[in-house]
Amino acid sequence: MAAATERGEELPYEVSKREVIAETRELSVKLFTLAQGEVLPWHFHSEIDDIFFCLEGRIGVETRAPETKRVLRPGERLTVPARTEHLVTNAGSGTSRYLLVQGVGRYDFVPADKPRK
Repeated sequence: MAAATERGEELPYEVSKREVIAETRELSVKLFTLAQGEVLPWHFHSEIDDIFFCLEGRIGVETRAPETKRVLRPGERLTVPARTEHLVTNAGSGTSRYLLVQGVGRYDFVPADKPRK
């Protein structure tokens, strides 16, 4: 597992692989590989949407307000709007991979261990 960093800042999770495909000040494209059981903890982004494209395995995405649970399969996509708390998991029994497009706006990773009111 590799500790995740974003623009020089260490992030509070580790994943099997995280590769930056393209990055500007307001948009980024990354390829994530998650081993069985790996999780990106509850968090939100102040300005940017997350757009998930499942490439391999199963990707679980849960949100709060609205409360939803989705499992993406290869070829499926999901947009999580800015300021929406979400959790990302490998929802399968093997390796899962997804492409993540983030933008348009300033990147931040705001931990959300407890639901906001």
